[in-house]
Amino acid sequence: MTAEPAARPVDRRTRGIPAALVRYRTMAWIVGVMLILLVLVAVPLKYLAGMPGPVAVIGTAHGFLYCVYLLAAFDLALRGRWTAKGTILVLLAGTIPFLSFVAERIVTRRTRAGERV
Repeated sequence: MTAEPAARPVDRRTRGIPAALVRYRTMAWIVGVMLILLVLVAVPLKYLAGMPGPVAVIGTAHGFLYCVYLLAAFDLALRGRWTAKGTILVLLAGTIPFLSFVAERIVTRRTRAGERV
């Protein structure tokens, strides 16, 4: 007979953080790419080529996906017990081009190290 492997005790402080981190990282990249497309492609097309369609489509998509980003970041903030300042700065990172990528790297590094953001 083989013995069943003993189950590891669950650390309630870190339960769910790895999955929440994956969700946050995914949304940070999606929102970052959408914002760059909006600012560097759609807006110039609107004002230089008179094509308002891309701004309407990409802007709406970015707005919706930013809401999902907020939920993912807030979920990770609650699970990781972030400071209020860190939480607000990460939530705002999706509104400034390229900043979501920087925030994602900082959050990932600190979360994996077990530190608060």
